[in-house]
Amino acid sequence: MTHSNPAWEIDVSFRCPADDVDARYLKTAVETALRIEQVSRAVLSITLVDDDTIRRIHRDHLQKDCPTDVISFPLDWQHPSRRQPAEGESGRSAGAALEGEIVAGLEWARRAAGEHGWPVHTELTLYVIHGMLHICGYDDLVPQEKRVMQARESAVFRALGYHCVPGRTVGSPSLSGETSPQADSPSGADASKESAG
Repeated sequence: MTHSNPAWEIDVSFRCPADDVDARYLKTAVETALRIEQVSRAVLSITLVDDDTIRRIHRDHLQKDCPTDVISFPLDWQHPSRRQPAEGESGRSAGAALEGEIVAGLEWARRAAGEHGWPVHTELTLYVIHGMLHICGYDDLVPQEKRVMQARESAVFRALGYHCVPGRTVGSPSLSGETSPQADSPSGADASKESAG
């Protein structure tokens, strides 16, 4: 795993019953991702919510009136030598200070984990890492970018001791095992990002 960095402030909170969730594990997963992405400073808020809450957030910020898995809100991104995340395969936020919020659907994660036969914490880790990578400047709106983002997710999951990222992308759970088409995301520096892929 990884050691905490005092320049990273990560808060995990619950807005719904979460007896089956280890907040320390989620925090460790995010710290691992921040280390891999070489982020110098970070202030991140991770909130686990029920379907009704994430549906309201999804509707109010992305105009989609349905629950979803995870939504991230990049709030600030600063780097000593550039104005926006670098283009390229990896390291888009290397040396940057970032701030953001990640809202993950716990009820959604429980359903998806049950369908795929792995623990809830594995599903939530996928959501939280995916949301954090959006805050780091990655996106998955076009196939090439989606591949880059999935490679970054794989790097984090390997560092956490998984042999691979769970066998699907973040997105709608379905009985057939397929995921929903990628959702649109608004653009702009402070726009919220939906990470359904």
